[in-house]
Amino acid sequence: MSKKPQHLLIIDRFTPHAREMRRYYDEVFGAGANRGADPRRFCWDFWNVPGQYRLHRTPAYHFFPQPLYQKFHEELVLWGRRTLGCHDISPPWMSCYTDGCEQNFHGDLPHGPWSFVFSLTPWKTRRFSGGQTLLLREEMLSFWQKADLSRGMEEQDIIEAIEPLENRLVVFDPRIPHGVRRVTGAQDVSEGRLVIHGWFVNPRPFIEGSLKQRELASRIEDVLTALDRTLEGNAELNGMLSYRFEVDAEGQARSVKLLANSLRLRAGAEETPALVRAAIEKQIRGFRFQRKSAGSKVTLPIVFSA
Repeated sequence: MSKKPQHLLIIDRFTPHAREMRRYYDEVFGAGANRGADPRRFCWDFWNVPGQYRLHRTPAYHFFPQPLYQKFHEELVLWGRRTLGCHDISPPWMSCYTDGCEQNFHGDLPHGPWSFVFSLTPWKTRRFSGGQTLLLREEMLSFWQKADLSRGMEEQDIIEAIEPLENRLVVFDPRIPHGVRRVTGAQDVSEGRLVIHGWFVNPRPFIEGSLKQRELASRIEDVLTALDRTLEGNAELNGMLSYRFEVDAEGQARSVKLLANSLRLRAGAEETPALVRAAIEKQIRGFRFQRKSAGSKVTLPIVFSA
């Protein structure tokens, strides 16, 4: 298990519906479609905040046929529940980046604990440059403590650039300064960087199986008590940890796994995050519940704010 913040999750071939979604988009905006007056094309808001944001955007759930969008939406929500313990997503945008479009670095602090970007861009056949999602690297977030000052640095040492491959889901900590590299060469929305994006929201435990929320609630209190003893009020932590574990039919917790970790230390000893994780994992491994006819799977998010 990595001890570094798992602030970036990349899932390729996310949904079997990506091709159908792209096919519908090309039906509306593809070659020859722009000669008509199809009202489906009258959807774009050209969002231009000089020096910060420049892109075309529209609510994704309004653009696609409802049955097609709903399949994608349900897959994304279920993935967020199982992996992050976030029970919903914000109303997602669909954005297209043509020539000159970009997002300069910013942070999305109040929207949700995790951002997502899902790409419908035919990346391998694109005719533009740019369009990568950009994140400041971990070394830049704690520059004087973590940067290697014995050598020079270039852009790839400072910025993590993630290509929006078609059917790729990128999930990251939205507090990290991030942006989109300027697109050059795409003159039409049929050719640009096309993504659906938003935030995972509403973190709370997610149970698949017969285990009851009220049974889990008392165990969560044990976790919080253990954390109080570990921290003793001497550290400021911010972010969240998302654990996945199984509960067998005998009521024993098993297979504890940390899936996502955006925990940051604002003040306190450097070893505190590792001690916190160890305390949480010890408590989860000790969970005992009443016997059931079948086991359960649980995603447990633990949110810190300071």
